[in-house]
Amino acid sequence: MSSFRQKTLTGLALASLLALGCEPPPVLPTADRRQNQQLSRIEGHVVVQSRARGNAIVLLYDADRPPPPQGSGRPLTFTVIPAERLFGPALADTASSGPFTAPFSLSLVGPGRYVLRGFIDADTCRTGAQPCHGSDFIPWYTVTGEPNAGDVGGASVDAATQAPRVVEVAAGPDGALQAVTGVSVSFSDSARVPTDRPAFQVMSEPRFDPTLGPKRLDLKPLPLQEGVVDQRPAAFLLHYADSDKNGVADDTNGDGQPDLWPRVLVRKLADGENLTGTAALADENDLDRDGVLDDQGADYPRADGTADGLPDQVVLNAVLEPDPAAQDALRKADGTPKLDALVPVTSLRVQVAPKALDVRDPLHPVALKSVPRGRYALTLVQLTGQTWRVPNELSPAVAPALGLPSVASQSFVLEVP
Repeated sequence: MSSFRQKTLTGLALASLLALGCEPPPVLPTADRRQNQQLSRIEGHVVVQSRARGNAIVLLYDADRPPPPQGSGRPLTFTVIPAERLFGPALADTASSGPFTAPFSLSLVGPGRYVLRGFIDADTCRTGAQPCHGSDFIPWYTVTGEPNAGDVGGASVDAATQAPRVVEVAAGPDGALQAVTGVSVSFSDSARVPTDRPAFQVMSEPRFDPTLGPKRLDLKPLPLQEGVVDQRPAAFLLHYADSDKNGVADDTNGDGQPDLWPRVLVRKLADGENLTGTAALADENDLDRDGVLDDQGADYPRADGTADGLPDQVVLNAVLEPDPAAQDALRKADGTPKLDALVPVTSLRVQVAPKALDVRDPLHPVALKSVPRGRYALTLVQLTGQTWRVPNELSPAVAPALGLPSVASQSFVLEVP
């Protein structure tokens, strides 16, 4: 019996039962989990106090995987509030800072705990700024999916503490997911982004043999102005990290050296000669590139010889090596860290140690027995939360199919034989 005929007969049978006044038939779940999942929505208003003009972007993140600089989470979904709706007649009046407000809604949200971030994708040419750039947020590519200089940051925060507000979508007394309403996402010129993303090129050879000791990589800022890509980093910004605001520079890895921004992440990429296009940019054990480890994947022996049977998130231990002039600018006369110093530098040296970690649980990294062979991506995370990573979609093997400019330096991978 054909599928169409079977469905038709089933529908007629159900209709007959209802017509006879019988009890409604039970609704049984299908094998497709997506059809069984309850979904809801988060809605509220954006409130903008700024002279910037542009679309408002609201991004939704898992509260346990916040975005940079607090974490490395990726947005689960987003919505765009057009500038015309948000600013109305004041769109052409850049002298007014509002406040301006408009509704937003995020639909098809599953149960969970979330944080909301966002930014005004500013058209800085409207204010007469020079140099300037137009609104350029394109969410489909990593090279165009983050704020740039002149954009204005925003978030949903607790009104009393100003801490990020956690929004929970949960079931009500009837078991159905409840919509979350009345959420406010605030934007202010005090959160204006001061610089473009830290786009860079690697000036060193890609081969890294761990048996020969640490590998040093020299990075240079890479201005990019072609097609839809507009990044003009003049320098990298060095700054001591003090995430808990206790007046003492952080030392998260316990090496006795204060942590510096930008942070460096060297992560293993997926292996396989058959990977083409954007699939070749995927991290190992995250082939769908959603920022969540796959259920199955590579698991490497730990330093003690054991294995946990779960897919690993492999990173290499990497730190910045500031030159003497930068170190002097970052420290007081007595040698202690100058926590308010923001030091621009036109080059960065990164030292990659021959030590691999499984950071599946970021709070409890586990040392691996050896450095796994394969390709590794390099990411810089700026104090502002802006990031840049190579390889990316500007790689000549990927860019043409996406309509993006080809830039040879953006295909760089660290190669461990």
